[in-house]
Amino acid sequence: MILKFTKMHGLGNDFVVIDGVRQNVALSPERIRLIADRHLGVGCDQLLIVEAPTSSNADFRYRIFNADGGEVAQCGNGARCFARFVRDHGLCDKDEIVVDTDAGQLCLLHREGGLVTVNMGVPQHQPCQIPLNTADEAALYAVEADGNLWLFGAVSMGNPHIVIKVDDVNRAPIERLGPILECHPIFPQRANIGFVQVIDRHHIRLRVFERGAGETLACGSGACAATVIGMEQGDLSSPVHVDLPGGSLNITWEGRGRPVFMTGPAVRVFEGEIEL
Repeated sequence: MILKFTKMHGLGNDFVVIDGVRQNVALSPERIRLIADRHLGVGCDQLLIVEAPTSSNADFRYRIFNADGGEVAQCGNGARCFARFVRDHGLCDKDEIVVDTDAGQLCLLHREGGLVTVNMGVPQHQPCQIPLNTADEAALYAVEADGNLWLFGAVSMGNPHIVIKVDDVNRAPIERLGPILECHPIFPQRANIGFVQVIDRHHIRLRVFERGAGETLACGSGACAATVIGMEQGDLSSPVHVDLPGGSLNITWEGRGRPVFMTGPAVRVFEGEIEL
């Protein structure tokens, strides 16, 4: 099987994007891991597939697979790349695109200068929605890991996120603590682990250890989660400028029950084919 693909990135969070509308795509977890392998395959944090919609009011279905082959429901940086991909490949010329995902529908809006705004949906705060193995919602939860007690905020942006506040994000123990917390029993579906440094009420620095991928240069849903949690804890006010290792995103949120909006770039790197 030969598949055409496009290599893309959003702030260094890189993707292999495949058109599943105009070519047949049948990818096992083993094949996804091969494509994602940076030595033996193309190399990426996530693989994205464009498919026909499942809802009558949607333009496409958006599917996301981590580098370990597991399918997930949400990826904000990938959503921006998805929007550019369908326009660049002549699949859709609309400025506003609606896509079906396993976490519900997303609205993607093209803006000037190659920027894309994504309506990331309404954050979910209840532990059962995140999901989190605890009974009651709280602004801060505690978990023991690596011989220490860590306090964190938690929210679902269509995927589970926890955020730990640190004084200096460059010195955050992400390489050591990320793999431990990702698979901690308190997170029944694993979790994305964010470390945030608050610069001021409209500016944060963030690093994210993504489940199934490790630390990435940027995480769009993680930037949304960090903003939501920071606002819930009284540290931040919308809009929030989020600096990640790969670049910056702008996040706006009007509060409980309202969707989060994320704006940032999407870049096409190259086109290619891979034989599987």
